[in-house]
Amino acid sequence: MKFGVDIPFVHHLGFELILFEGGHSEIHFETQPEHLNSFAVTHGGACMTLLDVAMAVAARSVDKEMGVVTIEMKTSFMQPARGKLSGKGHLMHRTASMAFTEATIYDSEGRACAHATGTFKYVKRLPAGAKSANALNVISTD
Repeated sequence: MKFGVDIPFVHHLGFELILFEGGHSEIHFETQPEHLNSFAVTHGGACMTLLDVAMAVAARSVDKEMGVVTIEMKTSFMQPARGKLSGKGHLMHRTASMAFTEATIYDSEGRACAHATGTFKYVKRLPAGAKSANALNVISTD
């Protein structure tokens, strides 16, 4: 399954999209040695990226032509994340321009390792190859 857009960082991490529909998402992440911290567990930044992407995908799943940008995110780490991880996202509420989401990371034993809530703004995507009116290609969040 494809994310619908090219996200180089997500591709680099090796995320695998499993579910992308109806306000829900599921992404699998097979951690590698370079994703670990000095305690030999998945680095918090890698976990936060998985949570962020799971929430964004859940938000986009109800309107796949729109993009989303993260406005805010709160993360709680409950226990070390080891091995193959599963990030499951859920769109809790949507307005015309905003998405309110949550996601949880589970380890291969089904234990919750980290949880996040996030707010995203829906933004229109430019057609492939199109230039924005702004020379810097800045994504507006206003």
